[in-house]
Amino acid sequence: MSRLARTVAATALATVLTLVAGCGGSGSDTASGADGTKAEKEKVTYLTSFGNFGRDAYAWVAKDKGFFEEAGFDVEIKPGQGTGGVIPAVASGRAQFGPIDLTGGLLQMGSGRTKDFVAVAAIQQRTMAAIATTEGEGITDPKDLEGKRLADTPGSVVRSLFPTYARLAGVDAGEVTWVNGDAQTLMGTLASGSVDGIGQFVVGEPTVEAVTGKKAVLLPYGDVMPDLYGNVLITSAKLAEEEPEMVKRFSAALLKGLEYSLAHSEEAAGILGRNVDATNPAAAAAELDLMAAYVAPGGSGSTIGALDAGRVAKSIAMLREADALPRNVTPEQIIDFDLAPKG
Repeated sequence: MSRLARTVAATALATVLTLVAGCGGSGSDTASGADGTKAEKEKVTYLTSFGNFGRDAYAWVAKDKGFFEEAGFDVEIKPGQGTGGVIPAVASGRAQFGPIDLTGGLLQMGSGRTKDFVAVAAIQQRTMAAIATTEGEGITDPKDLEGKRLADTPGSVVRSLFPTYARLAGVDAGEVTWVNGDAQTLMGTLASGSVDGIGQFVVGEPTVEAVTGKKAVLLPYGDVMPDLYGNVLITSAKLAEEEPEMVKRFSAALLKGLEYSLAHSEEAAGILGRNVDATNPAAAAAELDLMAAYVAPGGSGSTIGALDAGRVAKSIAMLREADALPRNVTPEQIIDFDLAPKG
């Protein structure tokens, strides 16, 4: 994407996004309060969604630009391993916050695997889940996946949702072989030729090309499941119930970092690079530029981070019709609408 295109996209996005940043806090470190006294900062562990790629740079930006500190937090950022890794860590209290794919969360909750978490803000208004491969692997449409070998983390949303995607796309899921990988090595696995494709987000296209040296080919799940949300910020049900104002403050600070990152993608990529040695700044900035269209408010109103119960209900109905949810889930079971930004 050209510098001009990025500038236009960022300007358009900034025009429609509205965000209210919070302040205050409690914890062990100290910062100056509004009255000049020292207010303690709350220590928080935050997990990224999937490793430390450009798509997750906004958390590092919120920390670097002081948005977390202004809201009263001392935040430790750790790399997440996808929806299947973030949910148990947050539900158990090993981390306080992290983004997961909302559909992946619905699948886990609907299967009874876990229920002790709630979503409190949208990161992306549309799913970014996809299968990624490169030219020359013989994959140009979903049917080509049959007979192929794919890699992803065991609990990732791409892998968990694949049977539903395959059914809707006319693919025999039993003819596709999945092998285990982890967030930071998946692209290297693809580059080595040991697999034909990997689970990935559509914004990973620039990084796939940077790592493999080949043109990326993506099969977005959104092509057959357009109503699905992408990532959402979650916390534990316990923390949401006991510390609602704290959750709102953290969410607001993180979303402020998200908004800033999309409007200043090259700066955000540089901040990520200062904190994560393996960062490819050009690829990270390109990921953020691609992600802007998925974050921009649309069907959920005019506010960044907003979640719409009606849209979530449609997603649940689709998953139920595809026999992907053994038990019913309501939007209110997975989302705390009292804590989410209002559209």
